[in-house]
Amino acid sequence: MIKQGRWSLMGQEAIMKRKMISAIIFAVVMAIGMLVFIGLYMDERKVSQQKYREQYNESLSHVAEDIDSYLKAEGDKDMRYTRIVCDMSNADSFAFLLDDFTDKQKTVNELYTCLLKYPEQMSGKLEDVKAAVEDMKQELDKGYEKADEIVDSVNKKGN
Repeated sequence: MIKQGRWSLMGQEAIMKRKMISAIIFAVVMAIGMLVFIGLYMDERKVSQQKYREQYNESLSHVAEDIDSYLKAEGDKDMRYTRIVCDMSNADSFAFLLDDFTDKQKTVNELYTCLLKYPEQMSGKLEDVKAAVEDMKQELDKGYEKADEIVDSVNKKGN
């Protein structure tokens, strides 16, 4: 009986060693898989950020085009102004999807809000807004500074 107990103890040790080796191999494979998925996530995140930036710039282009259309138009100015506000809303939405864009997000949001809430005041400043938007599209800081100046010049207690 002593021999039989000793053999079963050695068999249990071998089983435990095999289980530990299997667990270590499984952990290493899982760690490698996790690193691969993290790399794929980071790559896809960069691609999506690039797409958001392209769409943000495209929305700014539309804003500039709509301002031109508004300034040259003799017809329905309300519809043309609404298009400016809609395109600025798109730019504002894409700005919030961009990483490392916090201060600029605030400026874009404030410009959009002024266009939305104070159309009477902003319709007289559209040439300045167009210049700011075109600079913003080219990723120049002076465009955001111009936009901040425009926002600061709006009487937010009036129309």
